[in-house]
Amino acid sequence: MAKLISDLRPVYVVGIGFHPYQRSSDTSYVQLGLTAVREALSDAGVTWEDVESSYVAHALLGMAVGRPMLRHLGDSGRPIVHIENASASGSAAVRHACMEVASGISDVVLAVGVDKRERPEVYRASTGLPDLAEDSILPFTHFALLTDEYAHKHGVTPEDMALVAVKNHANGAKNVNAQRQKVRTIEEVMSRPISGSITALQCTPIGEGGAAVILASEEGIKRLGLDMGRAVRIASSAAGSERAGNNLNPDTALTADIMRLAVAQAQIAATDLDVLEVHDAFSVEELLYAEAIDICKPGHYVPMLKEGAWDIGGRCAVSPSGGLLAMGHPVGPTGIGQVGEITRQLRGEAGARQHKNAKTGLAHMVGVGAVCYAHVLMK
Repeated sequence: MAKLISDLRPVYVVGIGFHPYQRSSDTSYVQLGLTAVREALSDAGVTWEDVESSYVAHALLGMAVGRPMLRHLGDSGRPIVHIENASASGSAAVRHACMEVASGISDVVLAVGVDKRERPEVYRASTGLPDLAEDSILPFTHFALLTDEYAHKHGVTPEDMALVAVKNHANGAKNVNAQRQKVRTIEEVMSRPISGSITALQCTPIGEGGAAVILASEEGIKRLGLDMGRAVRIASSAAGSERAGNNLNPDTALTADIMRLAVAQAQIAATDLDVLEVHDAFSVEELLYAEAIDICKPGHYVPMLKEGAWDIGGRCAVSPSGGLLAMGHPVGPTGIGQVGEITRQLRGEAGARQHKNAKTGLAHMVGVGAVCYAHVLMK
């Protein structure tokens, strides 16, 4: 029978670091990544020489970008693994770093995500096969259709659903690492339509940035004399890919499977979650993914949103970082940044964004609908 990470030795997040997410600039990816790594090392209280292995997540930069970045910390001779898994690249890096620590191979491991757009468009190799609708069904069109479907099914308005973006922009305004740091009214959010009722402020900005976490075993924490009081355990890690079928919303179907698996492995209920960070690249996604994990009954997310249930200080803080809508989505760092945000919340170090008495959180990302990752963290 296959082993789960939760069956192996405990893994803890002991250090977190960021380079603020931002619009495209002249900042090199090396500076973006190193800023995050150095902050994570300092936060953990470890040196680069203590790190036994590194996982570098990126999706937009090309081949083997970790070596010319990490060499500025010193040539340690330790393993470097590069991971590309679309939007879930950072989440995949965290999972593989977890597996290395949980298995006993290493005691201290780095997962770092870094990305910036070097080309106007994301390059993808041709499959050599025709695609009947590649130029017709773009991501925002797909999610605009899902928005209309949800609104009609549950009797809510597009303005009701846009309140997700209002909430997340308000959270992002309190986050020094967020790309969008401005409170928005519902009128502002509903301006500048992109497709159907989807507007510009209901779509994630894709810029650049860096995020890093240091993972460690109990043995590593004790050996290096780290502060166990600030360590946050990764209680479960679940991953999967799309199944065969003709589901027009594979992201949500896959999310339901993987998030429920992560919660079950952590031996909690979805309603036990204090903090939830989801892949809200479009506002409707937050509703779909949160309901997919059974955090509330289908169709109840919007009424509870209006009551403040998903605000910081409510029943569960959903996207307290600002989510992809306001925090941003530089791709490679995104999943790692979610883990960093939840760690900060569970430590009680989130300042103006602090959710009171946060003990349990879940980070969730999908990658082009084909893959999904979820991590449950517990204090």
